[in-house]
Amino acid sequence: MLVQLAIRDLVLIERVELDFERGLTVLTGETGAGKSILLDGLGLALGERADAAMVRKGAAQASASAEFRVAPGHPALALLAENGLPEEEPGAIILRRTLKADGGSRAHVNDVSVSAGLIRQLGAMLVEIHGQNDERGLLNPRGHLALLDAFAGHGVLVGDVSAAHAAWAAAATAREEAEARAEADARDRDWLEHAASELAALKPLPGEEAELSEARSNMQKGARLAESLDAVDTHLSSADGALSQLRQAARRLERMADADPDLQAALDAVDRALTEGDAVEQALASVRARFRISPDSLEAAESRLFELRAMARKHRVEVEALPELAENLAGRLLAVENAGHGLAALKASEKAAADAFAVRARELTAARQAAASKLDAAVNAELPALKLEAARFRTAIQPAPASAVGADQVRFEIATNAGTDFGPLTKIASGGEMSRFTLALKVSLARTGTAGTLIFDEIDRGVGGATANAIGARLARVAESAQVLVVTHSPQVAAAGAHHFRISKAAGRTEIFALQPEDRRDEIARMLSGAEVTAEARAQAERLLAG
Repeated sequence: MLVQLAIRDLVLIERVELDFERGLTVLTGETGAGKSILLDGLGLALGERADAAMVRKGAAQASASAEFRVAPGHPALALLAENGLPEEEPGAIILRRTLKADGGSRAHVNDVSVSAGLIRQLGAMLVEIHGQNDERGLLNPRGHLALLDAFAGHGVLVGDVSAAHAAWAAAATAREEAEARAEADARDRDWLEHAASELAALKPLPGEEAELSEARSNMQKGARLAESLDAVDTHLSSADGALSQLRQAARRLERMADADPDLQAALDAVDRALTEGDAVEQALASVRARFRISPDSLEAAESRLFELRAMARKHRVEVEALPELAENLAGRLLAVENAGHGLAALKASEKAAADAFAVRARELTAARQAAASKLDAAVNAELPALKLEAARFRTAIQPAPASAVGADQVRFEIATNAGTDFGPLTKIASGGEMSRFTLALKVSLARTGTAGTLIFDEIDRGVGGATANAIGARLARVAESAQVLVVTHSPQVAAAGAHHFRISKAAGRTEIFALQPEDRRDEIARMLSGAEVTAEARAQAERLLAG
């Protein structure tokens, strides 16, 4: 609800701060006193279009600030959170707008600068203004379906339809994606067959590159070691090697040992050296045999590595990814071959989901038609008392493309006279009729989810007596579930209010006063009798206030 409105330097208003309460608040005053300026100020705060001419003469800028309090879970709070705007106090929303004399304007929400579009979006969630040419709120056809569902309590049904539509959409998406994949794969079938065949022939294994790299490295190291051992063996065992030289020396010493017994010790030492040399020769032969690698084995490892890496480069993947790629391509090829079966199953699932949605949508349509009859009866019952005896109201339900809210288009229509065709409320009704139709709708819709603050601008124009009484009574009924502000010239409507502001103009300035009970009597008496308030007018005002 609106709790405070502050306006400064707007047309004839120099400065005003008004506090508002729940229930029905009436605003009265003589013609030209500035009642419309007050609504212009609120409209400025709500983000409505503004003109630099609205800035009070001599002032640099005009400003308007509207403070609201909303209950937890209100959609406006979700919009604040979505845009990262703070709540200074729980449920508090302050809309502020400044309009410069040169035409520029700035918008703030809770003291944070925002776009005009955002403050306008918030304003639409918080206030409905029903005036002579208003086409928002209850009169906006885009909201009629939601209003009918709220009137009938269709929350569960709409939820079921929404879930069925989501399931249908998911099934359709799955089918479309499968078709797209199948079409793409079918175009690439020759490539798929060739690539899958190549990888199947190659049979890459997980970890194979690392194993081959290690094996090749070991074989290369072994080959180099074997070459070194061959060189050592040449030094030991060749014809000119150390062992050959020792054997020759042993044979000579053996012939000479008979001539000189002292040479036996030298011969024994040479024999021991030969024994050790033979042991070295055998050890070298053993090691050489272990490290001597077949050239075919090294070539095979290198060839396999080359094949794997060439295939990886061809497909622009790492070698380690080849086994997964082979499996993937084989699966895609199988999917192409079995595409008909898979698509048939997806199409069947989509049709089942579409049929389930259609059943739910038909149930909702039937429920809406039943609710429309009740709403039509309720609104039409209100019209005679509002001086709309010849008018008729109906809720038109037409087929619409399937969506999350069903397959219906809902529009409120009227015929203002017997025999005339039905049409949209905003195109057929005059200003006064439109406001009274809106009131009849609001009374009938009772506690549906429209904005928490409703403003009716001169809803009683052109009517009086019993009709004005009826308007006042119905405004009071609406105010039981929403805050209602009404600009009125009717004493009967003014008497129905729980709170009363009088707007007057003095010395070229508009002033606004909250009226106490005794002041209300005099204001209503003025509205009854004109400039001169008579005792009879006061008595009549007291009777109106007594209800």
